[in-house]
Amino acid sequence: MPRRRSNWDRAAGRLNVGLTRFGRRFRRAWRPPRRLSFTREGKYFVGITIGVGFAAINTGNNLLYLLLGMMLSLIIASGIMSELSLRDLTVTRQPPGRIHARRPFLMGIGLSNGKKRLPSFSVEVEDLVGERPLDKKCYFLKLPAGRLQHTSYRHTFPRRGRYTYSGFRLSTKFPFALFRKSRLVELTTEVIVFPQLAQLGHAAAPRARVVGIEAQGRKGRQGDFHGLREFRDGDDPRDIHWRSTAKAGRTLVREHEEEAARRVTVYLDNALPDGAACPDELAKEGLERAISLAASLAADYLERGYAVRVITRGDAIPSWLQGAPQLVRLLRTLALLPTVAPDVPFPAVADGSAEPILVVRKGGPRAAFARVLEA
Repeated sequence: MPRRRSNWDRAAGRLNVGLTRFGRRFRRAWRPPRRLSFTREGKYFVGITIGVGFAAINTGNNLLYLLLGMMLSLIIASGIMSELSLRDLTVTRQPPGRIHARRPFLMGIGLSNGKKRLPSFSVEVEDLVGERPLDKKCYFLKLPAGRLQHTSYRHTFPRRGRYTYSGFRLSTKFPFALFRKSRLVELTTEVIVFPQLAQLGHAAAPRARVVGIEAQGRKGRQGDFHGLREFRDGDDPRDIHWRSTAKAGRTLVREHEEEAARRVTVYLDNALPDGAACPDELAKEGLERAISLAASLAADYLERGYAVRVITRGDAIPSWLQGAPQLVRLLRTLALLPTVAPDVPFPAVADGSAEPILVVRKGGPRAAFARVLEA
């Protein structure tokens, strides 16, 4: 039986949660609201200002004091005007519907000025992934009061997967380009980067085969009865088998031999020598190419009207997908596909409708498949 938590355990848990919250508040309270850095011109200007100050103190010359006051007033005015330029700005992000690895995309950025009277000048917006800013910046020359402006930047992700945008960095060198003042804006957005789709042309049709007493018919809805399956979008309501539907409690349709023959099963070998901890970058790159090849094959067959499923190591047997709209669902699954060890097997599948296709990375292990594609 599991051990019951004592009062001391509960008190220690509450104390741990309280300390964690206090640490977050403390870091948030003492985090500088603005970050200031010198530009090259600003370093020269501050150095000259310090030299004029020493000369004015040593000589007592009123003209030098006047010059020193003017230079210090420029520094103070630069700080005030840059602060007004960054205040009350709101940033939004508009990611595209589909993002593919190694394919440039445009990320939409919107900047809104919440001030009632004062405009903002020379504002740069940097998108942050984690703590690292992207290499592209969006520049707004002038943003009038109460206005919203949109722009976009071009970026390319090298690999598929889930990426988290943590926020923005707003910065300005207005008005004299002596300093760069910036502030952070938190805005978390998750994007799923799909595998790269390559132009393969029309892949060869899978070779139909006969298993047991199953026979493959010709193309056409009037083929011989093959079996029952669940109803999918786009199916003809006339094919619903009402007696079996009432008995099973879910909508079942008749499947004809021609439909069973137009099926493609793609086996994707998502294994690396040490699983997710594999240190070999060449092997990782080969796996990415294999995933891209499998996604490209599936996209081609779906566009040609085939029913497709992609089977990987360590995963349950997926359902059949049919129609181009199902491609997004498949790409999302492949984008988040984990890496496993070579000892993880493929799920057992009994399917004799067509010869399966195995997709492996170059140099990867080959299973007992007649048709193997290397990426």
